[in-house]
Amino acid sequence: MDCPVDGGVLSEISDTEEYEIVPIEVILTDIAANKLREIFNTEPGEVVLALAVHRGGCSGYLYDMQIGDKPEPVGHQFDDISGIPIAISDFDSSLLAGIVIDFQDSLMGGGFKIENPNAAKECSCGSSFG
Repeated sequence: MDCPVDGGVLSEISDTEEYEIVPIEVILTDIAANKLREIFNTEPGEVVLALAVHRGGCSGYLYDMQIGDKPEPVGHQFDDISGIPIAISDFDSSLLAGIVIDFQDSLMGGGFKIENPNAAKECSCGSSFG
Protein backbone atom coordinates (compact mmCIF):
# COMPACT_ATOMS: atom_id res chain seq x y z
CA MET A 1 0.00 0.00 0.00
CA ASP A 2 1.40 3.41 -0.95
CA CYS A 3 1.37 6.21 1.57
CA PRO A 4 -0.86 9.24 0.92
CA VAL A 5 0.58 12.42 -0.52
CA ASP A 6 2.99 14.50 1.52
CA GLY A 7 1.27 17.37 3.33
CA GLY A 8 4.35 19.61 3.60
CA VAL A 9 7.23 20.19 5.99
CA LEU A 10 5.83 20.76 9.48
CA SER A 11 8.17 23.65 10.28
CA GLU A 12 7.09 25.50 7.12
CA ILE A 13 3.33 25.12 7.57
CA SER A 14 2.95 25.32 11.34
CA ASP A 15 4.44 28.66 12.31
CA THR A 16 1.63 29.41 14.80
CA GLU A 17 1.59 25.98 16.46
CA GLU A 18 3.33 25.61 19.84
CA TYR A 19 6.12 23.05 20.06
CA GLU A 20 8.79 21.75 22.37
CA ILE A 21 12.44 22.18 21.41
CA VAL A 22 14.45 19.05 22.17
CA PRO A 23 18.26 18.86 21.78
CA ILE A 24 19.45 16.92 18.74
CA GLU A 25 20.20 13.30 19.52
CA VAL A 26 20.75 11.40 16.27
CA ILE A 27 22.65 8.14 15.95
CA LEU A 28 24.22 7.07 12.65
CA THR A 29 25.24 3.45 12.20
CA ASP A 30 28.72 2.97 10.74
CA ILE A 31 27.32 1.85 7.39
CA ALA A 32 24.99 4.89 7.19
CA ALA A 33 27.83 7.28 8.08
CA ASN A 34 30.07 5.70 5.42
CA LYS A 35 27.32 5.95 2.78
CA LEU A 36 26.64 9.59 3.70
CA ARG A 37 30.38 10.40 3.50
CA GLU A 38 30.40 8.95 -0.04
CA ILE A 39 27.45 11.17 -0.97
CA PHE A 40 28.91 14.27 0.73
CA ASN A 41 32.18 13.84 -1.19
CA THR A 42 30.27 14.57 -4.41
CA GLU A 43 28.53 17.71 -3.09
CA PRO A 44 30.15 21.12 -3.56
CA GLY A 45 30.13 23.85 -0.92
CA GLU A 46 28.99 23.82 2.69
CA VAL A 47 26.11 21.36 2.77
CA VAL A 48 24.33 19.53 5.58
CA LEU A 49 22.08 16.54 6.01
CA ALA A 50 18.75 18.21 6.76
CA LEU A 51 16.30 16.00 8.66
CA ALA A 52 12.64 17.01 8.73
CA VAL A 53 9.13 15.73 9.25
CA HIS A 54 6.18 16.24 6.90
CA ARG A 55 2.47 15.81 7.54
CA GLY A 56 1.08 12.87 5.60
CA GLY A 57 1.80 9.24 5.11
CA CYS A 58 -0.14 6.23 6.31
CA SER A 59 0.57 6.92 9.98
CA GLY A 60 0.49 10.73 10.16
CA TYR A 61 4.06 11.86 9.48
CA LEU A 62 6.73 11.27 6.82
CA TYR A 63 10.50 11.47 7.22
CA ASP A 64 12.52 13.76 4.95
CA MET A 65 16.29 13.52 4.52
CA GLN A 66 17.98 15.89 2.11
CA ILE A 67 21.49 17.07 1.49
CA GLY A 68 21.48 20.77 0.81
CA ASP A 69 22.72 24.20 1.77
CA LYS A 70 23.04 24.94 5.46
CA PRO A 71 19.83 26.64 6.66
CA GLU A 72 19.71 29.87 8.66
CA PRO A 73 20.78 29.31 12.27
CA VAL A 74 17.60 30.78 13.78
CA GLY A 75 15.10 27.98 14.32
CA HIS A 76 17.56 25.14 13.65
CA GLN A 77 19.94 22.93 15.59
CA PHE A 78 23.20 21.71 14.13
CA ASP A 79 25.51 18.87 15.04
CA ASP A 80 28.39 16.94 13.52
CA ILE A 81 27.83 13.22 13.92
CA SER A 82 30.57 10.89 12.70
CA GLY A 83 31.82 13.67 10.44
CA ILE A 84 28.37 14.31 8.95
CA PRO A 85 26.96 17.83 9.47
CA ILE A 86 23.29 17.55 10.45
CA ALA A 87 20.54 20.18 10.70
CA ILE A 88 17.11 19.73 12.30
CA SER A 89 14.52 22.48 12.67
CA ASP A 90 13.56 23.23 16.26
CA PHE A 91 9.94 22.47 15.33
CA ASP A 92 10.76 18.89 14.27
CA SER A 93 13.22 18.19 17.09
CA SER A 94 10.75 16.49 19.47
CA LEU A 95 9.65 14.05 16.74
CA LEU A 96 13.22 13.23 15.68
CA ALA A 97 15.07 13.10 19.03
CA GLY A 98 16.89 9.82 19.48
CA ILE A 99 16.44 8.48 15.94
CA VAL A 100 18.84 5.91 14.56
CA ILE A 101 19.70 6.19 10.87
CA ASP A 102 20.89 3.01 9.20
CA PHE A 103 21.61 2.05 5.61
CA GLN A 104 20.50 -1.31 4.26
CA ASP A 105 21.78 -2.50 0.92
CA SER A 106 19.39 -4.96 -0.67
CA LEU A 107 17.85 -5.73 -4.04
CA MET A 108 14.37 -4.85 -2.78
CA GLY A 109 13.80 -1.88 -0.50
CA GLY A 110 17.40 -0.89 0.19
CA GLY A 111 18.38 2.59 1.34
CA PHE A 112 18.37 4.69 4.47
CA LYS A 113 16.13 3.45 7.25
CA ILE A 114 15.09 5.39 10.34
CA GLU A 115 14.32 3.80 13.68
CA ASN A 116 12.39 6.25 15.84
CA PRO A 117 11.82 5.72 19.58
CA ASN A 118 9.15 8.47 19.49
CA ALA A 119 6.96 6.65 16.99
CA ALA A 120 3.85 5.09 18.49
CA LYS A 121 3.27 3.29 15.19
CA GLU A 122 5.05 2.87 11.88
CA CYS A 123 3.71 1.96 8.47
CA SER A 124 5.04 -0.95 6.47
CA CYS A 125 6.13 1.57 3.80
CA GLY A 126 9.04 2.45 6.12
CA SER A 127 8.63 6.19 5.55
CA SER A 128 5.63 6.95 7.71
CA PHE A 129 5.19 7.07 11.48
CA GLY A 130 2.72 8.36 14.02
